[in-house]
Amino acid sequence: MSDIIDNIDAKILHLIQSNAALSVADISDQVGLSSSPCWRRIKRMEELGIIDSRVTILNRQKLGLDFEVFVAVKLALPNRANMEKFEKAVDRMPEVVQCAVVTGAVDFMLRVVTKDMHSYEDFLREVLLSIDLISDVQSRIVLRQSKDTTAIPLGLINKAVKSI
Repeated sequence: MSDIIDNIDAKILHLIQSNAALSVADISDQVGLSSSPCWRRIKRMEELGIIDSRVTILNRQKLGLDFEVFVAVKLALPNRANMEKFEKAVDRMPEVVQCAVVTGAVDFMLRVVTKDMHSYEDFLREVLLSIDLISDVQSRIVLRQSKDTTAIPLGLINKAVKSI
């Protein structure tokens, strides 16, 4: 990976993932480049797929969507076709903000966001459990987030980047 990005690229990525609203001028000032080379570096990293997208993170609590649940799902028969069918069904569920295929006693871990316990129960009964592929669901209600970040640990790429 160190051949793909250098320290300046890593600094740019650090700034962008901290605040996607920064202008190229702001970024270039902070990394010590003029705007044109900085913009070219950003475009190159977009073309390489290193920068996947730039998003705005909304405050769930202020929107009244502060009920969060981690849901462990076990399929009755976890074969390729059933896993793909389940993943397609999850794609149509706006309440599911993350879905991961996992190892161990369950097949999927879902992160679900709703308004409250009643909304979650409706989602569980009417949406999730309506999928006939599921043999078991275990819900873990989040009491409080002690850490919640979208930042990738860029310091793990190479030792030179650790100074970010």
